[in-house]
Amino acid sequence: MKKLYVSDITLRVAAEELGHEISFREKLTMAARLQQTGADAIELPFITAGKEDVVVYRTIAESVSDCAVCIPCDSEEAIAAAAECVKANENTVIQISLPISTVQMEYTYHIKAPKMLLKIAALCEAAAKVTDKVELVARDASRAEAGFAVECAKTACENGAKAVTLCDDGGVYFPDEMAALVQEVKAAGVDTVYVQPSNSLNFAAACAVAAIRAGASGVKTSAVGADYLATDVFSDIIRAKGETLGAECRLNVTAIHNLVSGVAATDKQDTDVTSADKAKALSPDSTLADIAAAIAALGYELSDEDTGKVFDEFKRVTAQKGAIGSRELEAIIASTAMQVPSTYHLINYVVNCGNIITATANITLEKEGETLMGVSIGDGPIDAVFHAIEQIVGFHYELDDFQIQAITKGREAIGSALIRLRAGGKLYSGNGVSTDIIGACVRAYLNALNKIVYGEN
Repeated sequence: MKKLYVSDITLRVAAEELGHEISFREKLTMAARLQQTGADAIELPFITAGKEDVVVYRTIAESVSDCAVCIPCDSEEAIAAAAECVKANENTVIQISLPISTVQMEYTYHIKAPKMLLKIAALCEAAAKVTDKVELVARDASRAEAGFAVECAKTACENGAKAVTLCDDGGVYFPDEMAALVQEVKAAGVDTVYVQPSNSLNFAAACAVAAIRAGASGVKTSAVGADYLATDVFSDIIRAKGETLGAECRLNVTAIHNLVSGVAATDKQDTDVTSADKAKALSPDSTLADIAAAIAALGYELSDEDTGKVFDEFKRVTAQKGAIGSRELEAIIASTAMQVPSTYHLINYVVNCGNIITATANITLEKEGETLMGVSIGDGPIDAVFHAIEQIVGFHYELDDFQIQAITKGREAIGSALIRLRAGGKLYSGNGVSTDIIGACVRAYLNALNKIVYGEN
């Protein structure tokens, strides 16, 4: 059976195609949920906010362990930023993402075919110096001039790319046309070819099947956006007809359907604000001064810059769901304010607990290349975890607040932990997300701890 590579483009589609500005917490939560589906890779949007995006992407790369993270780049500056994610997760893929149709090349980059080939060669070569996991994403390939997609694929592979994705962004391909393009590119000596079919004509699934039969090694799917190959549809096809196709993949059909159905359920749950909370909630009309006062009332001392970031995120959230309460404001503070590079990185943790034994925790962290280990007991597994981290750090921080909640429903629900630590009279909040609630607590504590360390230095 042929093993298919399935790359999930949900986050990229949500940010680029649906015009939805995704917060750090939302990106991290969605990445955790997508990882549970069994996708081989999770594709992120282009880096647009400079250092802030780099910190967010690096954190996502660190949190994803079971699949690759793909960073699209179209310049050497973007490649340099993506290199930070490669350091955090060696499975990070640098994608050279460029349009190859005449209209898109000239409209977006103001260059013609010969210059685009030079650009592809230069960027693939630069990316190959950072990692051996380089992929050319040929956008709008279905509308490229005859033979040009093959030239682009060959150029990319000659300069370090290991895979090529052919995209039908225009939604113009029939299944036999998609299959023919795959065969052309493979005949030119390109071993690994992926496809990103369009569903604008309701042919996405048929195009994917035709491409696989023609020799494609994988497909790009999305849990959102009607114009893309739906992840749940493709997983159902493989479950029902994989043997006939002679292909299999890692997709977890149950997890995928829970993801798709859970999005609607989560959106409904997030819009529910109790009448009591509304009475003391912050409304969409709240000013920057109102938010600053609310932040101070919660005990935080933020810089003007971080207060501005919280206010911007507050306006985005309330524009979608109306009034929010203090708990939601704290989540915004945790995920938006003072996002910093990680000093301490989680390697692993082991926790033992039960009703007839004392809870123990064994934590292994990394700091500047040095492996650090802490072992401690506690009044429950989470208390033991916190004590083990303090043993490594060599300092006890006052735990001002600790909250845990389920973000999604069901047996495979995602848990979110919010922690507030007090250091030097100031409050530092941390947020962690995982299907394992203890793991979420560890990540939340480390998130707050890294802010403290960054602030002290």
